[in-house]
Amino acid sequence: MAEITTIARPYAEAVFKLALEEKALDRWSETLQWLSAVASDSDMAALVGNPRLDRAQLSGIFLSVCEGKLNEEGKKLVQLLVDNHRIPALPAISRQFEILRHQHEGQLDAQIVSAFPLVAQELDQLVSGLEKRFARKIRPEVSVDASLIGGVKVTVGDVVIDGSVRARIDQMAVALKR
Repeated sequence: MAEITTIARPYAEAVFKLALEEKALDRWSETLQWLSAVASDSDMAALVGNPRLDRAQLSGIFLSVCEGKLNEEGKKLVQLLVDNHRIPALPAISRQFEILRHQHEGQLDAQIVSAFPLVAQELDQLVSGLEKRFARKIRPEVSVDASLIGGVKVTVGDVVIDGSVRARIDQMAVALKR
């Protein structure tokens, strides 16, 4: 996972720089999401890994699938990725681009995992507290994991706040073994 992120980062940074210059963050975000979806398709993945296809053929097939969805810069990006055998990195490039975009816009993504579905008021309170703590706008991504037993686990960047019952039980187990 770290390797694909390392490969994707320079491409995402270059596209982000271009998007800023063009004042086209939304357009590039949509383009990368589209390219990511195409690259993630199982049929396309099979073609990307097919040694019988040369780069020109693969590029032609990929661009034909994207017909009407890409501007010239988007086509050049596809060609560059095909030439460098980096088409499988497109989903990671898209994710890295979104991280850069959110940072630029002063936003942080928060993965919130709850033992039970959160009602709107609970989520609003949690997000408000996170925004105060991090002094930035928080974009929550909420999921449910019953194995937490109770409480929530929040991940914002490298910071993990684990207020789950499962974490407390694990901490008690470690303390009792000492």
